[in-house]
Amino acid sequence: MLSKKSQYAFKALAYLTERYNQGPVLISEISIKKRVPLKFLENILLELKKADILESKKGKGGGYYLKKDPAQVKVATIVRIVNGPIAMLPCVSLNFYRRCENCDEAACGLHDIMIQVRDATLNVLETKTLRDLLPMA
Repeated sequence: MLSKKSQYAFKALAYLTERYNQGPVLISEISIKKRVPLKFLENILLELKKADILESKKGKGGGYYLKKDPAQVKVATIVRIVNGPIAMLPCVSLNFYRRCENCDEAACGLHDIMIQVRDATLNVLETKTLRDLLPMA
């Protein structure tokens, strides 16, 4: 399940995608337009900046903007940055693997099912980009 933080991140990113190549956008504008608490949004945008998704400009005319073309930023990347692993179990995660306690992966039916769930989820998230967050015109 996507956290509230992830949902807010996607709202903000959709807004920035709508304004791609139109200059920086104030955090307060995003907060008001997308109804995201300002303090929460500040932390999210800073995290996305540290992950090289966003850039910021200080001073008059400043704000945040997408560093890359939204059509090049995969939804899976954002989920991993903001929400963490995509897999439902740590033992099937590609990027955050951890062995489950008291489990024999070779004989675990749940492990096998969760690999299929992970792969199906990744199949969607790796093919969708920030551009896909916008309603079709």
